[in-house]
Amino acid sequence: MTLPRIPLAGVIGHPIAHSKSPQVHGHWLKTYGLPGHYIPMDVSSEDLEQVLRALPKMGFVGANVTIPHKERVLDLVDQVTDRATLIGAVNTLIFRDDGTAIGDNTDGYGFIENLRQGAPDWQPAAGPAVVLGAGGAARAIVASLLDAGVPEILISNRTRVRAEQLREDFGTRLTVVEWVQAGNILEDGATVVNTTSLGMAGKSELRVPLDGLNKNAVVTDLVYNPLKTNFLAEAETQGCTTVDGLGMLLHQAVPGFERWFGTRPEVDDATRQAALA
Repeated sequence: MTLPRIPLAGVIGHPIAHSKSPQVHGHWLKTYGLPGHYIPMDVSSEDLEQVLRALPKMGFVGANVTIPHKERVLDLVDQVTDRATLIGAVNTLIFRDDGTAIGDNTDGYGFIENLRQGAPDWQPAAGPAVVLGAGGAARAIVASLLDAGVPEILISNRTRVRAEQLREDFGTRLTVVEWVQAGNILEDGATVVNTTSLGMAGKSELRVPLDGLNKNAVVTDLVYNPLKTNFLAEAETQGCTTVDGLGMLLHQAVPGFERWFGTRPEVDDATRQAALA
């Protein structure tokens, strides 16, 4: 009699000790009474390819990928989904029984689901979105906002050339605005997103003047440490609906968990508490 293999998954990054993913997936495995384990894996760039080849042979059904490997993994997997190709990064791996590795990106999905849960009345078509930052995270946000039906995106980044690259990649629904002018476009934003690390614990504050925020706007920050950034606190005082960044981390984990362990988990208060524990 052959016993079934216990499915294994984990998160690959360097460093990785800070990751909340093991807490989240561990919570879901326990909540739903599922067999399986989810572990953090600190993998250097030099070892990345070798590790990816070995994981399916060790019983891994998939893995999450985080900084600094999300772009490089694109070239190391056997297949890449359209959305991962568009975003230019992989955050979720699925290993088939034959060892084939498929790379996907669920960051945009997680972002939109977090907005819908945190601001149920959010209407993507209500007006332009303002996106602050043009790094790796911004690509997933821009792609998902356009897909959701936002009519226009006003994007501003400290280094203008990166914002210009996004406009080149995503088209004329993007308008690039100088960083020094970022505060002046906030009144046009029905959705306002900070995709930069500014405001994160240990980082500089986001110094864009926020007095022009539209009080009807939905304002969200990808930073979740602290949970309520000064950016969100200021938006709240101006009457805006605010959505913190923790939910994006939780919702982006849902498709991978479902594929690996066979159950679609719910993102609820208990999930949030598990991530914050």
